[in-house]
Amino acid sequence: MLVNYLLLIFIGFIVGLVSIFLLRKLSLKYKFLIFQGTPLIGGMSMGLSFIFICILGFFLYKGLTQQVKGIVIGSLIMFIFGVIDDFRKLSITVKFFLQIIATSLLILFGIRTQIVYIGNLANLIITFIWVLAITNAFNHLDIIDGLASGAAIIVSSAFFVISLLNGDIITTILSLALATASFSFLIYNFPPAKVYMGNTGSHFLGFVLAGIALIISYAPLERKIALISPLLILGLPIFDTAFLIFVRIGKKKLPFKKSNDHLALRFLALGYSKKKALFVMLGLGLFFSLCGVIVSQASNSLGLIIITIVVLASLFLGKKISSVVVDG
Repeated sequence: MLVNYLLLIFIGFIVGLVSIFLLRKLSLKYKFLIFQGTPLIGGMSMGLSFIFICILGFFLYKGLTQQVKGIVIGSLIMFIFGVIDDFRKLSITVKFFLQIIATSLLILFGIRTQIVYIGNLANLIITFIWVLAITNAFNHLDIIDGLASGAAIIVSSAFFVISLLNGDIITTILSLALATASFSFLIYNFPPAKVYMGNTGSHFLGFVLAGIALIISYAPLERKIALISPLLILGLPIFDTAFLIFVRIGKKKLPFKKSNDHLALRFLALGYSKKKALFVMLGLGLFFSLCGVIVSQASNSLGLIIITIVVLASLFLGKKISSVVVDG
């Protein structure tokens, strides 16, 4: 099985690099999807690489299950809408409506939360909130070069580890496909970026990761604390979005209006270089994800201690960094 995984990683990496190289050439030559002189084709390359590797991997080793079909078809829809958005700039209302359509497809294919004792309706509502929140959180995270793709690599790697420990081939392949696609893009997006992902990439990454998180089995009923694992693993985009919302509400601003008060931009305001700010943010993401993996395997008592530490650390960092003066 290790050889199979290595083969998928190699093929995915090559497909990602080749697609970025070709799309970048075409973008610069024919002057389309360019922002401040940099091609916005990274999301297209990641989407193509992910979908190709998923189809190849599951046909070779497992077969396309209903859940895999749901994630692949749903992500393909997000991919297409993202490309249209990068070309035409869709309104927030239209984007939200399209995200609801893609999320509804996930549910139709059986992908949703399975929280015992709360009922079907509550599980459906939580599924919608989860997918929409994570999808848009990754869009907000794409604020400096390398951050969204680097975070996606960390999160999908954490999901890969949990899936491997569970012996779940389905989610290991999905996680590998996304990590590989993100890594091939990061090579071009590492500061200073030669390629941007655009809304195609940021929405696509968030949507796929939200979907993968829903189909992983985290723990038996006796270890309920492990259900918090996906929240911790995706802690960076969740913390970043929550930070923005609380800070903006505190300043009586609209929570989702664009401004320069993002977490990563505050590190730049402190005098950090783009690379240093990137490494600090990814280090924070790694901290969240490692804690999530540990909680997925820990006892309820140990898991509760780790979650308490993460919450206190988040509150401390949030209070500390909120005092940094930024423009907006």
